[in-house]
Amino acid sequence: MDELKDIYWAEKHLVKSLPKMSKAATTPELKSLFEEHLVVTQNQVTGLERVFQLMGRKAQAKKCEAMAGLTKEAENIIGDTEKGSMTRDVGLILAAQKVEHYEIATYGTLARVAKTMGRTDVAEILGTIMDEEKEADQSLTAVAENSINVEAELELA
Repeated sequence: MDELKDIYWAEKHLVKSLPKMSKAATTPELKSLFEEHLVVTQNQVTGLERVFQLMGRKAQAKKCEAMAGLTKEAENIIGDTEKGSMTRDVGLILAAQKVEHYEIATYGTLARVAKTMGRTDVAEILGTIMDEEKEADQSLTAVAENSINVEAELELA
């Protein structure tokens, strides 16, 4: 339950952070990815609320120090890079993928724990959220590899 509270806080925090990342992004593709993932994240918050309900508990958030640190890192990247640059987008992708990897690990573990406890209903919700995080990670990789990384390299040349 403690880790559910942790990831619940993390997702609610991301609902506040993703619009800032979208606003800071240079390319329309990255802005769009952040905006699309905001909608997914809002639905994940609802999914977690359902998990709490299934577990007979009130949805409660506990500050996730890991997510607070990861989103602070994204804010630092925004502050440390030039507005309108591809270098900023590379940094934002890096920060976003760190978030996704943290979430993938958390949801994967929680889904396995739920399954072990015989809570396949909960495991299914958590597994679905994990798959959504994996998809977001793959989308970020695709955008980076298809254009942003190369364009950022040209900025440095």
